[in-house]
Amino acid sequence: MALHTTFETIQTADLLALAEKKRDEGYRFVQMLCVNTEQGIDALYAFMKDDRLENYTICGIDTAVETVPSVTGFFLAAFPFENEAHDLFGLNVTDIAIDFAGNFYKVAMDKPMTVISPAQKAAREKAAKIAAAKAAKAAGKDKPADDIEAKLAGMDPEKAAKVRAAMEAKAAKEKAAAESAKRDELEAKLAGMDPEKAAKVRAAMEAKAARVAAEKKGGE
Repeated sequence: MALHTTFETIQTADLLALAEKKRDEGYRFVQMLCVNTEQGIDALYAFMKDDRLENYTICGIDTAVETVPSVTGFFLAAFPFENEAHDLFGLNVTDIAIDFAGNFYKVAMDKPMTVISPAQKAAREKAAKIAAAKAAKAAGKDKPADDIEAKLAGMDPEKAAKVRAAMEAKAAKEKAAAESAKRDELEAKLAGMDPEKAAKVRAAMEAKAARVAAEKKGGE
């Protein structure tokens, strides 16, 4: 029997209704895992029934101001995962049925999984530079596309073709650099994670990539 895996992004406000729905439909709680990202903490919840593995992610949680409700009212098995999320990532999970109040793990530092390595820092700085360049371009600090097109229209066709080719080559180079920075950042994040969790994240990403590839192939 083939496993059918799905991925979906949800809002924090939708979590309890989702958990209740999955319980009523006969799903079992599989796991909750967290990932430290540029935007904050991503919290992924997985539920399974028969051959369906459904993954729901709350993205970019700001632990300084946001809280996440516990799903232990519907799935008691979630309590160790939620305590772990609190102790290792600083995620403020409210109303956990079995709450260790920050003593689930005895760690040497507060929120150890959010501490970045030199490699992660370099990857983030590189990604920030690329993002800043994109933002500057979107804000019009670079020449607007309409102005460039107007200039090209008034140029000798042969020269205009060379300029277009150069622009396309530059755009391709920037895209490749952005994709490379994204891969470097992801690898840095995985390198800083617990090996078992990193393996789970990789497996989830590979499953998602395979699904997207299959959907793309089916749509051709």
